[in-house]
Amino acid sequence: MKILLYGINYAPELIGVGKYSGEMGAWLAGRGHEVRVVTAPPYYPAWTVMAPYRATRWQRETVANVRVQRCPLWVPRFRSGAARTVHLASFALSSAPPAWWQAMIWRPDVVISVAPTLASAPAARLAAALAGARSWLHVQDFELDAAYGLGLLKTDTGLRKRVGQFLERHILGAFDRVSTISPRMRERLLQKGVAPERTVLFPNWVDTSEIFPMAAPGALRAELDLPEDAIVALYAGNLGEKQGIEVLLDVAARLRQGDPEERRVVLVLSGEGSVKKDIARIARQISNVRLLPLQPADRLNVLLNLADIHLLPQRADAADLVMPSKLGGMLASGRPVIAAAARGTQIAEEVTGCGSVVAPQDGAAMAAALSRLARLPDERRRLGQAARERAQAGWDKARLLENFERDLRILVDGEAAPEKAAL
Repeated sequence: MKILLYGINYAPELIGVGKYSGEMGAWLAGRGHEVRVVTAPPYYPAWTVMAPYRATRWQRETVANVRVQRCPLWVPRFRSGAARTVHLASFALSSAPPAWWQAMIWRPDVVISVAPTLASAPAARLAAALAGARSWLHVQDFELDAAYGLGLLKTDTGLRKRVGQFLERHILGAFDRVSTISPRMRERLLQKGVAPERTVLFPNWVDTSEIFPMAAPGALRAELDLPEDAIVALYAGNLGEKQGIEVLLDVAARLRQGDPEERRVVLVLSGEGSVKKDIARIARQISNVRLLPLQPADRLNVLLNLADIHLLPQRADAADLVMPSKLGGMLASGRPVIAAAARGTQIAEEVTGCGSVVAPQDGAAMAAALSRLARLPDERRRLGQAARERAQAGWDKARLLENFERDLRILVDGEAAPEKAAL
C-alpha cells in the first residue's frame, strides 16, 4: 500500500503522539509499504523546535525508510487557548499544500490523519479526495473537549462552543474510518455521531521486548544518589496541564512529614513540558523529590525500572478524554501503578489488579496508597507481575499494529463504506 500519514507530531519526538506516529510509520515501512509523512518539526514536549530543525522552513528527510516532509509552524512561548489555536492553525495552513501535492503526484491508497490536530483533518480529507484514496482519522485526543474541560478555551458563550462541536462532528463524519485508542473514547465517537461501522479501536502499544523488568537496579539509582533502602515512586512523561502533576508535590510533602517508613519514599519526576519550571521551583523546597530530564529512548527501560511504584496523576476534567500512553510502559516494566482516576473510567479498569486507583487531584489519597505499598514488598511484586501480564495481553506492539494493518487492507482493498459526508 501507499500510505500518506498526516499529523503535527512525528519522530524523533520521544513521548506522546509523535512517538506512536513515528513507530507506526517505521513499522508499516518495515512491512514493505510505501509510507510518506507530512508533519511539523519536532517540538514536543519542550515546546521548542529541536535543533537542527527550523520552525520557519519546509524541510525533507528520510526517517526509518519513511519520506518525511516537515512544514513550518509557530510555537508559542506562552500557551493560552488563543495561542494554541494559532499554533495549530499555523501548521494546518503550512502543511495543506504539501499534502495536496503528494496526493495529486504520488497518489496514495490511503490518507491517515492523526488528531491532534483536528485543524489539519479537512486538508487530509481533501488530499484523499484528490488522490482517489480512502481516508482514515485516528483520534489520540479529543482536543476540543479537553480544551474546554481544562479551561484552555472559555465557555463564556454557548454559541462558540456549539460551532466548534458542529465542525468537529462534521469532520468526524467525513472520513471512511475513525479510530481511537480506548473503548471509552470509542464510545465518545459514537456519542459524537460517528456510525458504529466506521469506528475502529486502535490502542497505543508498548514493545514488551524492549520494556521489561530488570533483575538488578539500574545506573540511575546511583546517579541520583538514592539511599539503598529508598522506595522510588516514579512519574515519567509529559509535565503538562492535563497531567495534574502538582498533586505529586503535595504527595511528597505529606510523606516527608510522615513516619520513618513514609520518609523512605522518594518521588522522581522525569520529563519535559509546559509546567516543568513551576514544578522545579516548588520541588527545590521538598527534599524527597528528584527531577530528571526527558530520557532518550535507549534509556527508557532503565528509567522505568528505577521505580518501585509508578505514579499516574490525572486531572478529573480530563478523565476518558485521553488514555495516557505512558501507562503501557509502566505496566510492561513489571511495577505496580497508583493511578488517579474516577471509578468506571478506562484508566481505572486498566490499573485495577495491577495497583491502586485513587480520586484525581487527591494528594492525601495518593499519599496513603503510596505509603501502604511502600510497606508491602511482597504485594508490590505480586501486583508488578500482574501488570507485566496485562501489558503482554493488551498492549503488545506487534499484535496491535498487525490488526491495524489488516484493517487498512480491508479498507483499501475495496470494502464498501457507508455514504460519508463531504467537507
